[in-house]
Amino acid sequence: MVDMLCEVLGHKPLTEVYWELDIAAPDIAEQARPGQFVHVRVPGLEAVSLRRPFSIFGAEGGTLKILYKNVGRGTAEMTRLSAGDRLQVIGPLGNGFPLCAEGVPVLVAGGYGVAPLFFLAGRLERKGVVLIGGRTAADILARDDFERIGWRVQVATQDGSLGTEGLVTDLLDKELAGVCAEGDAAEFFACGPEGMLRAVGERAVAAGLRGWLSLDKRMVCGVGACLACVQKLRRADGSTWIGRVCHDGPVFEAREIVW
Repeated sequence: MVDMLCEVLGHKPLTEVYWELDIAAPDIAEQARPGQFVHVRVPGLEAVSLRRPFSIFGAEGGTLKILYKNVGRGTAEMTRLSAGDRLQVIGPLGNGFPLCAEGVPVLVAGGYGVAPLFFLAGRLERKGVVLIGGRTAADILARDDFERIGWRVQVATQDGSLGTEGLVTDLLDKELAGVCAEGDAAEFFACGPEGMLRAVGERAVAAGLRGWLSLDKRMVCGVGACLACVQKLRRADGSTWIGRVCHDGPVFEAREIVW
């Protein structure tokens, strides 16, 4: 874990509400693993605001990439950043995804949940399929990026404005049926809203497959000290315990999570 002052290298809007931020953070980028996150102190809000956690979208050549959505005061202030500005960043934090899949890797993303999954897609030994879901076409991100590195991509939107009309789990059900019909196994990697994660996890458990879920909880400190992001978890022997998502996760295997 490194606490460093980072320079903004590039910053661009991807849609009306989604942004990509590139910063020079060589020490963090070198250590970063898919599924980990960074904690950012937003310039201009240091005295009145907590740090914000962001999944790592990419880490290469000393550059750290963050994909975020403008949803509140902190992220609204972040949209003002431009090349040459500096911001304080702590990372990489948490535990990420495994990099070796036992079967066909199936990546399931909701909205900006694509961020850690794109980072993962570039590091997995085996390529598979990416299922991306959103409310509208404007919520479908990084589709071209996944295809560029050789992944098959399917899209679902709730309003039918892009891809299949419906939920991303509808795509998952079809994909799972196809994989099983071919006699292969699948392994799920997911990031997105809690309802989606629960649905993906339940399918993984029911099918006897491994499912790795990146939970999104309110991470105040980012290092497990404040206990704001607790999650009830299950051990292999069936007993339960209370974990800290920022410290013990954010990635957990589906059978570990008690919803």
